[in-house]
Amino acid sequence: MRRSLTSLVRPLAVARGFSTSSEKIVASVLFERLPVIIPKLDPVVYAFQEFSFRWRQQYRRKYPDEFLDMSKSRGKGDYQIDYVPAPRITEADKTNDRKSLQRALDRRLYLLLYGNSNGAPNGEPVWHFPEKVYDSEETLRKCAESALESVLGDLSHTYFVGNAPMGHMVIEQKEDVPEPYKRFFFKSQVIDTNEFNIRKCEDFVWVTKDELLEYFPEQAEFFKKMIIS
Repeated sequence: MRRSLTSLVRPLAVARGFSTSSEKIVASVLFERLPVIIPKLDPVVYAFQEFSFRWRQQYRRKYPDEFLDMSKSRGKGDYQIDYVPAPRITEADKTNDRKSLQRALDRRLYLLLYGNSNGAPNGEPVWHFPEKVYDSEETLRKCAESALESVLGDLSHTYFVGNAPMGHMVIEQKEDVPEPYKRFFFKSQVIDTNEFNIRKCEDFVWVTKDELLEYFPEQAEFFKKMIIS
C-alpha cells in the first residue's frame, strides 16, 4: 500500500512545476494603489441624478409642520462638530511628484521601476514592472510574490488578487532580444500604507493608467485592454 501511494505522489509533485520545458517565463507584478476618494461625477451622470432627484421630489412624503419644527428646535450637542473636507488636490499633485502615493487620489496608481529588466534591448536600463524569472518556485504566483518582495522588502502591506495571472504577452526573438520568453502579469494591491521603501532599482514612479501608457508606447494597446482603469 505504501508503494502505491509513493508512485502516485511523485508524478503529482513533478506536475506542480509550472513548466517542464526550457522556455523562459517571467512573472511581473502590476502593483496598484486603489482610489482613496470618490471620483468626480461625469457631467452627464450628474445631470441625470439631478433630474431624478427633482422627479422624486414631486412624489415625496410630506411630514406635518409640527414634526419639522421639532427637528429644527433640537439643540446642538457636544457630539456635533464642524466638518471641513480635505482638499482633493494635494501638494504632490501640484508639483507632479510621481514618487508619492499622495497624488491622483481619485485614480488608481501603478508602480514602475527603472533599471535592469529581463529582455531589455541591449541590456540597457528601462522602465518595467517588478519581475522575476521563474526558476524553482512551487507556483508562478510564488515567483511573482518573490519579485515584489525583493523590491519592497516584505509583503506585509500587499494583497495579491487571485492565484491566476491577469494577462500575458509573448516576447519574440529579435536582434536586440536574443532569447524569446513569456511574461505573465499578476495583480497586487497596496494595503494600509502611504509609503514604501522601494529598492533594487535606479528610479521608480507611481503613475495612473494614462501616464503608464506613456512609458510603454509599443505595448500601449495591450495595457489598455489589460488594465481596466
